[in-house]
Amino acid sequence: MLKYQFKKTIKQCFLFCIAVFTMHPGTVPAGERKGVQLRDNSYAVVEDWISNHQDNFSVAAWVKLPRNTGNHTIMNQGESAQLFSFYLRDKKIRMLIEERPCITKVAQAPLKEIKQWVHFTGVYDGNNVRIYKNGKLIQSKVAGKRTVGGNDSLYIAAEMAGSRYFGGHLDDVAYWNKALSADEVKELAANKSPLEVAGNSLAGLWNASTFDMKNKIWKNAKSNRFHAIIKEAAPIRHSQKSPDDLKNYRATGKNTFINKKFDGYWGVWYAIQPLPNNEYVYKYSGGFGTYTAKHRPLAIHAPNVNKTFFVYGGALKDNNRKLFIMAGCYDHNNDTVTRPTALLDKQTGDAHDNPSMCIDGEGRILVFCTSHGRNRFSYVYRSKKPYDIDSFEILPVTKLDGKGKRIPMVNFSYLQPWYVAGKGFITFFTYYGPGRQIFYMTSKDGIEWSEWKCIANIERGDYQISMANEKIAGTAFNFHPASPKGRIGVNYRSNLYYVQTRDLGKNWETADGKRIKLPLTEKLNPALTHEYQQEGLLVYVKDLVFDADNHPVILYVTSKGFESGPANDPRTWKTARWNGKAWERKTAMRSDNNYDTGSLYIEKDGTWRIIGPTEPGPQPYNPGGEVAMWESKDQGSTWKMVKQLTRNSKFNHTYVRSALNPAPEFYAFWADGHGREQSDSSIYFCDKNGNVRLLPREMNSNTAKPKTIK
Repeated sequence: MLKYQFKKTIKQCFLFCIAVFTMHPGTVPAGERKGVQLRDNSYAVVEDWISNHQDNFSVAAWVKLPRNTGNHTIMNQGESAQLFSFYLRDKKIRMLIEERPCITKVAQAPLKEIKQWVHFTGVYDGNNVRIYKNGKLIQSKVAGKRTVGGNDSLYIAAEMAGSRYFGGHLDDVAYWNKALSADEVKELAANKSPLEVAGNSLAGLWNASTFDMKNKIWKNAKSNRFHAIIKEAAPIRHSQKSPDDLKNYRATGKNTFINKKFDGYWGVWYAIQPLPNNEYVYKYSGGFGTYTAKHRPLAIHAPNVNKTFFVYGGALKDNNRKLFIMAGCYDHNNDTVTRPTALLDKQTGDAHDNPSMCIDGEGRILVFCTSHGRNRFSYVYRSKKPYDIDSFEILPVTKLDGKGKRIPMVNFSYLQPWYVAGKGFITFFTYYGPGRQIFYMTSKDGIEWSEWKCIANIERGDYQISMANEKIAGTAFNFHPASPKGRIGVNYRSNLYYVQTRDLGKNWETADGKRIKLPLTEKLNPALTHEYQQEGLLVYVKDLVFDADNHPVILYVTSKGFESGPANDPRTWKTARWNGKAWERKTAMRSDNNYDTGSLYIEKDGTWRIIGPTEPGPQPYNPGGEVAMWESKDQGSTWKMVKQLTRNSKFNHTYVRSALNPAPEFYAFWADGHGREQSDSSIYFCDKNGNVRLLPREMNSNTAKPKTIK
């Protein structure tokens, strides 16, 4: 009997072992799943990923999280809110697909379960995007056939290198080149291996059995292709912890580089806030290489070498939505531009991350790589040689924390740096606090910065435009209402304010010289130049210059609402000038969009000049249009168009920006792009007479002559 029992036991063990070793990778008995947990700053990336997800695809994973708060990415392809993302946000697992450029559709399912395994599946079938939880359909959203695609790297457990790590356990992370059926989703949730569910369409499967941390690889259980490389975001040279909520200042990943030359000038295309049932498609959009008005200066003429140096938001010829921080140079003596230098792949397509620049007392070019809010890091680069864009170094910038301690300066938005000879830097910027608080800071060398000092935080915040010279620095700004009676927040900016300093920020005053204490927090305060809110008008500040008496002149646009289209006409360009005794407000001209942006010049002979996209373009009522030059001989009381610079354009011209201390040959520059759909974007500039030049899009040598546009 014992002998029989022994043989039976051996036989059972043998059969059990056969069963175990013939199981497909990823098949885990219920209750025994262990999964994979990457470290907080680790992720896996399939760098050679090629997928057929234009019309339909599916993703799935078992997830176990220690908490259901924050942002945690399961799988992602493309920049933030591009291509697709499978992630946790606001206690919901979301399946996001990009239907059209910058237009996304999201289906979501609640995640209440903590520290236990839950199965989620996201499906896109060309008509709908769906999400399933434990095999049950939770939500379906209509999503038409996609017009976007791409072969960007596929990230697992992070949105991109250095952002939104998963922070929990994952298993059976899978991708199919088809829309799974409801029955197939149920099979997955019932613990069937993805290899046995629509296996012919399975492109990738990454599970616990193929995870190899020692060799830094997460193999694809489906095939010998598309193995994921395990990476850890590496700290840059100053990796101390910051008191901000950005605790680890990390490099931006494998695509980050410095000093790479591009073979031509291409601008980034960008769009934000789709407008439902609106023929103008977005709140604003287009070729935004010289965006925003709150990034300044973007170009500076250096008279001792007779060159104009400039920065812009660049892109690849075949990918106009991936932002690169670019620097260019125009040689006035030779009428040539050099091949542009890419300083940084910003790991985003958001043109709010465009750069600004200044030149220090030794002729070195400083480029400030800003960020839109606090989800990304900000950087400062400096040219290794004076008046040269061939090679840059990253600066270990720091600031004082208010207690006398020097800490890394890792995040800033809308930065406007000004170098004042013999005194140093004064820089105006925004910090997302809550709200959009406007600040200033100072520095002697551009590396060690002062404590940040708040200028204003009125209700939900402010936007500012600044200017500085050797005698005065000033800033003009609006505010974002917080009234509960509608017209709330950043879309409803209003009022016009101005403050200035004559001693690099030690003391502040209004335009009439009266001392004022910062920060300003009340809507009605001594810096108010005019209360437009009571007139029901929005205010978009565009430019600030000083006249021969160092009196400020502000260029701004007013309108009735933030949405594109004729319903919010008129968009009125206006100037506000301090005449020594009072503010004089004058109307200049009209255009058709709130984000039509130009530059104001005051010449030595007293002539005022505006160059901007004031004329209707090929995409009317979208940002930009055809560029025109206007002049006023009576300090803004009357204006005359002296020349229309562009005609019969294919795309709208946007964000015309002046050069600081401009030379006649390079007076303003801008970009173009389609106002309603993704397009190429070129970079242009004009001389003082309004002759337009196109920066070369193809360069076979280090220098080239810009093309004249007739």
